[in-house]
Amino acid sequence: MEIGGQDSKIILMRRRIVADFGMNTVCAAGTGSFLDHQAARLGIAIEEFGDRALRSRNPVRITGRCTVFAESDMIQKQQTGHRTEDILYGLCQALARNYLSNVGLGKEIRTPVVFQGGVAFNRGVVRAFKEALETEDVIVPPHQEAMGAIGAALLAAEEMRRKGSKTLFKGFEVSDAEYTTTRFECEPAPTSARWLRYHWVGRSSPGAGAAVICGSGSRRRRQRDVAQGPGAERLRSECQEQNVSQGSWSW
Repeated sequence: MEIGGQDSKIILMRRRIVADFGMNTVCAAGTGSFLDHQAARLGIAIEEFGDRALRSRNPVRITGRCTVFAESDMIQKQQTGHRTEDILYGLCQALARNYLSNVGLGKEIRTPVVFQGGVAFNRGVVRAFKEALETEDVIVPPHQEAMGAIGAALLAAEEMRRKGSKTLFKGFEVSDAEYTTTRFECEPAPTSARWLRYHWVGRSSPGAGAAVICGSGSRRRRQRDVAQGPGAERLRSECQEQNVSQGSWSW
């Protein structure tokens, strides 16, 4: 199971093979934004949500199929004097019910269950899923908020090993590096795609990173700003081959 800020997913594994997959549609009622919005309505920091929800003694039942209805229901529960902790855990239970009745509808969820995504930080939601699934075997892995990115990195590494390619990853320290920028236009592009080139201070290659930016401009700028280095010809070549007119990427 995975629940993030705006979407939620389920992947069923059988014998280490993906057997089924599901994802929420347009409604975000069963996602982190649902809890975030309700926490703001109650004046509670989202970081405190889970711990306070676990202090509930008599959780209230809140409609979780729609954010608008949930808020109306929550206001009504406040007006009738229910404790904030009971309302918070009621929201956790509402999210779990919404997830299982929408994303998990018609799917056989077997243990062990791995729960990932940013919402897995909320211990109240974790307990609500354990109760709804009637199992304690709900595992929240380390770095649950970045499991999708970790999986993508592992797949990329596997593909590069298969092809015998070398990594072009510049390292996390790039975010702290000093750099300057110049621009040039791709001459073959029909709409004069404009490239932004980053020049990393202290590195020999002027083409350490780049991204395409679409738009119009002067061809004189291309002649003036193109860096004469190992990356410049590659940029022009790829732009010509791909007939770039929109989008962005980096390497």
